[in-house]
Amino acid sequence: MKNSKTEIWIWLFGINFFISAFTFGGGYVVIPMIKKYFVDRKKLFNNEELMDMAAIAQSSPGAIAINLSVLSGYRAAGMIGAIISCIAAVFPPLIILGVISVYYLMFRDNQMISSILKGMEAGVGALIVDIVIDMSRAVFREKQRIMSLIIPITFVASFVFHINVIFIILSCSAICFIDGWIKKKKGEKICGG
Repeated sequence: MKNSKTEIWIWLFGINFFISAFTFGGGYVVIPMIKKYFVDRKKLFNNEELMDMAAIAQSSPGAIAINLSVLSGYRAAGMIGAIISCIAAVFPPLIILGVISVYYLMFRDNQMISSILKGMEAGVGALIVDIVIDMSRAVFREKQRIMSLIIPITFVASFVFHINVIFIILSCSAICFIDGWIKKKKGEKICGG
């Protein structure tokens, strides 16, 4: 039996509110949660589509977590799903920031809250490593030499040579554009196409 529109809208609001309220550490932490609920449990889209949406969310202006929630909502239930997902993803940070702003001095000086936040940093680091591994596997599975070389080269450029990320992104974009243009001229399959 297929879910009614109202049921999917309620589910979208609840799951996006939950994900937004209980994920700390930025947009990349949201990706495993979206995968768990949208891909693995509900099967609303597949892992490859999620990686494509993550790339779009990252390259679009705004917070990655909000962008990915909107794209997931749109994929699941169209424009209304995108609006519901956006509202649900924005509410928890607004509520949390509102409470923190009222009690800022108490939070700033509280040793327990400071320790909890330090502990969360380790968990966030592990989640980011996990998503980088998943995304790298997806790139290597495509068996495209240039795309496979970009990953280690960008790591070395950033980590070893401390090259500004803007230059790395612009360089990778130019390389991918040129690679796609050459493949289009030759009639070959373009990455993701």
